[in-house]
Amino acid sequence: MHTPQHRRPRGFTLLELILVISIMALATAGVSLALRDGGDALLEREAVRLAALLESGRAQSRAAGVPVRWRALGPGFAFEGLPGGQLAGSTGGQSNNQWLDAGTQVVGPNTLVLGPEPIIAPQAVVLSNQSFPGRSLRVASDGLRPFEVTSTP
Repeated sequence: MHTPQHRRPRGFTLLELILVISIMALATAGVSLALRDGGDALLEREAVRLAALLESGRAQSRAAGVPVRWRALGPGFAFEGLPGGQLAGSTGGQSNNQWLDAGTQVVGPNTLVLGPEPIIAPQAVVLSNQSFPGRSLRVASDGLRPFEVTSTP
């Protein structure tokens, strides 16, 4: 006698397909976040660094009671009015007055006055990178609050 054998269905179940598609979607999202545009990240890091340096210069200007100017100079910038043109705490091995990337440039006004008064005039500087045209960031203060980074319209 021939006994009927149950045929096992072939293929994938719906649950297995959904699981595989979900894993692929998560992996794709993770890779796209990890592969962020290097130019945007570099320009953002440059702007955040500049905002911190400007706040440091502003604090030192107030503490010393002397006017301090920040001026963009081609491949870098300078703090005028501070002893030696350097911020306190800067290391001799690495200059705080150089851009992180040689393509960084200042668009528009290239001089800021940082003090010694506690409230300064509203000021801003716009940074861009020659390697990534069309993207720029604004480092600005309303004169009362600290310098902050914003996108330019």
